[in-house]
Amino acid sequence: MFRRIALVSLLALSAAVSAQTTPAIPELPADQAAMRAHVMFLASDAMKGREAGSPEYDIAAQYVASQFYAAGLKPAGDAGGYLQKVPLVSYKAADQGSFVWTARGGQPVTLTFGEDYAPSPVPGHAETSLSAPVVFVGYGIDAPQYGQNDFKGVDVRGKIVAFVPGTPAGLGGEERAFFGSAANKAALAAARGAVGAIQLVMPSAAGRQRSFQLMAAGYDRPRVGWANADGTVHNPTPGTPILGTLSAAGAAKLFGKDWDAVVKAAAAETPRYRPVAARGTLTVALKTSATPMPSSNVIGMIPGSDPKLKDQVVVLSAHLDHIGVNEGGDGDRINNGALDNAIGIASLIEEAKRFKESGKPPRRSVMFLAVTAEEKGLVGSDYFANNPTVPLTSIVADVNLDMPILTYTFEDMIVFGAERSTLGPIVRKAVGALGLPLSPDPMPEEGIFVRSDHFRFVQKGIPSVFLWPGQKGPGAAAVKTFMSNNYHQPSDDLSLPIDWSQGPRFVGVNYAIAREIADGDARPVWNKGDYFGTLYKGPMAVK
Repeated sequence: MFRRIALVSLLALSAAVSAQTTPAIPELPADQAAMRAHVMFLASDAMKGREAGSPEYDIAAQYVASQFYAAGLKPAGDAGGYLQKVPLVSYKAADQGSFVWTARGGQPVTLTFGEDYAPSPVPGHAETSLSAPVVFVGYGIDAPQYGQNDFKGVDVRGKIVAFVPGTPAGLGGEERAFFGSAANKAALAAARGAVGAIQLVMPSAAGRQRSFQLMAAGYDRPRVGWANADGTVHNPTPGTPILGTLSAAGAAKLFGKDWDAVVKAAAAETPRYRPVAARGTLTVALKTSATPMPSSNVIGMIPGSDPKLKDQVVVLSAHLDHIGVNEGGDGDRINNGALDNAIGIASLIEEAKRFKESGKPPRRSVMFLAVTAEEKGLVGSDYFANNPTVPLTSIVADVNLDMPILTYTFEDMIVFGAERSTLGPIVRKAVGALGLPLSPDPMPEEGIFVRSDHFRFVQKGIPSVFLWPGQKGPGAAAVKTFMSNNYHQPSDDLSLPIDWSQGPRFVGVNYAIAREIADGDARPVWNKGDYFGTLYKGPMAVK
């Protein structure tokens, strides 16, 4: 149940909130005022940016739990409460590690930290020791349906795979973002029997990747994951750890004259890489330290009313955390996160109220999920997807709310991922009933579908979508302004020109979509042949 907060803390919090919100508070209709009230609290300076694992995040979680209770939601967390404990862990490289290359028939050569290699921390292992051959596999992508199969004809079993960052031209934005992830490349290699992975920095790709110097300088920056039951940090590819990054000079020491061909291929307008086996063995030794930073997800539920459908669950998700307080510097250092994502959480709470006020329980159960550590890499939603408080097989869909930019009157809706499953027609019907068109993704190059919490449900085979106000009319300029000037900045606060009249409109659209999914006769399925539905073995349409 709820943690007790010392009286002095409550008084200090009240004073801080009052001090921040006293000037020029507008008088608003009740539904708009409710939205603003949630954001006033969650994005106040007293919350110090709701950093996952911080006391202020814990207070924000208690606030959301109390609002779920007021909205009539049943507790769906741990031990009969609203909170699901999430054992977050901060982990980092404990030292510079060791990379030693032994050419076939030659003597061991110790690579130089900061010049030849930068190590990566390995979650789940305090110490990592590995010695294996190395094979270069281009981009490291296994997707023949997109004309890219870098593993064709290559046996990587028992080997360390080396790949270049990024993706080839020609892939769609969502696929490009997915395949561009080193973690996803490691997973593809793991499926083929590789025992480790390293990334190679290409000299001709400086504009498309972080420089090796920056990687080496930040080798010991903390990362965040979640702990398994035994206390070790969860690693999605425990048998294929990402070991680190090699510079061009380091790669040349492994691949010798063959590296010249790789560099030449990288310089082409459309690089075409051929696999190359290094002639020798790479021995890597790494140490990783870990520090617990416990947090929580907040979960409430409306039980379904249909005897045949009530055991199916529609999840409505939004992240509660933000990025905390900037280090150093003068002026405002608190990243309040008003639009990212206090207003998404406010929408989630007000959407729950719509179900209660309707007087009609949904046919399927509806879960409201506020997650931690989205800003750390979708960690809280990943924990829930791997440790759900309902059977995973019961979850039929996820609809995610992340950073709706409500500084203008929106004239359409964008639903990322709508074209991938039967959620598309469901969403189109619900949005159309409210007189709004559904517009295509206006920035497919960003690959947004794979970059927010709903994707953790996708990885479990669950059809999912992510909602945003559209960019017709004034939308495009408003979104550009926010992303350029306020995104992940202290200026994302209540000083923004938020149009509170758009809050209830956005909630209304979300409610209509959730109601349509919850009350529909058929559960959502992936469109036949969809890449993500196929990859993650989700329910698939037959035609």
